[in-house]
Amino acid sequence: MNQAIATPQRPAAERTFTVLLSPTRRGARLARLLAVAHLDLWALPSESAAHIVAELATNASVHGRVTGRDFQLRLTVHPERRLRIEVTDTRGDRLPVPAAPGPLAESGRGLLIVEALADRWGVIPGPVPRKTVWAELDLVT
Repeated sequence: MNQAIATPQRPAAERTFTVLLSPTRRGARLARLLAVAHLDLWALPSESAAHIVAELATNASVHGRVTGRDFQLRLTVHPERRLRIEVTDTRGDRLPVPAAPGPLAESGRGLLIVEALADRWGVIPGPVPRKTVWAELDLVT
C-alpha cells in the first residue's frame, strides 16, 4: 500500500527592503526611485506605492529633519499579499495630521494623497526620538 507523504505548505517568503537616506530633497527622490526599482524587481505594481513613498519621504525630509540624522525607508511584502511602506524619522515630537490646506496653498496635501491611495495608514510613536509613518496597500492577485 502506498502512502502519500504530506509536505507542509510553507507560506510565501516575506520580502523586505530597508535603506537609510539623508533627509534632503535628494534623499526623498532617491527613496521613491529605490522603491519603484524594488517593486519592479519583485514584479509588483508600483504607481500608488511610488506616490506614497514620495509623500512620506518628503514629509520626513521637511518636517522630520534633524541635522545629522537620516530617515529610514522600509518596504515589506507580506505573504498575505500586502505591501507595507514605513518611513521612520527622528522627530517623534511632530506627528503628522492630515488637514485640508487652503485653496491657494502650494503644499500641505501629502497626507491627503496617502490617505486616498493607501488601504490603511498610521503612525507608530517611538522609540524616542523617532516615529514611523506607515501605509499599507492590498496587492490584487
